[in-house]
Amino acid sequence: MVLKQKLHESFKGAMERLTGPRTDSAFKEKGVLSVSEFVIAGDNLVSKCPTWSWEAGEPKKRKPYLPPDKQFLVTRNVPCLRRAISVEEEYEAAGGEVLLDNDDSDGWLATHGKPKETTHDEEENIPSMDSLSISTEGGIRSIPTYFGGEEEDDIPDMAGFEDADNLLDADPATLQPTYFVAQEPEDDNILRTRTYDISIT
Repeated sequence: MVLKQKLHESFKGAMERLTGPRTDSAFKEKGVLSVSEFVIAGDNLVSKCPTWSWEAGEPKKRKPYLPPDKQFLVTRNVPCLRRAISVEEEYEAAGGEVLLDNDDSDGWLATHGKPKETTHDEEENIPSMDSLSISTEGGIRSIPTYFGGEEEDDIPDMAGFEDADNLLDADPATLQPTYFVAQEPEDDNILRTRTYDISIT
């Protein structure tokens, strides 16, 4: 992951040095903002969502075409129930971003993968409550009788159960275990979350 990120950053830096910052808008065609659009959009995001803020960043990494105090946007301590890498893998496995509308015009974009396709057959096969009938013939039977089994006798009472082999006596001569294996409980009612800092450059 680190190698992939470093390669992307070096490629991005080389392209920025060769082409320079974008001055005209190409958001609809390529999904990229010009410098002025980035600053305006960032100011709008900061005013609408107080968790986001502008950061100046390190002086040696600042871009000269951006204002010194508005180098990138950041929001901190964003909770997430899963690791970011698992979310990314699921996103790639689902096919990435998918347009929800079939046309190429302005439509909604599903960033969570392929939307579930519904067919009209599923909607037609759902029975209505009016067409359902409840049979009133016969009484209520136990579950085993529905599957062809017989009615079981009552469960015996444990107080009446006496078996000499069933008793466990504490024998002082028995070797006691010298260590215990610690096991995590299956459900300890603790919601484990991770927090991430998210930045927009």
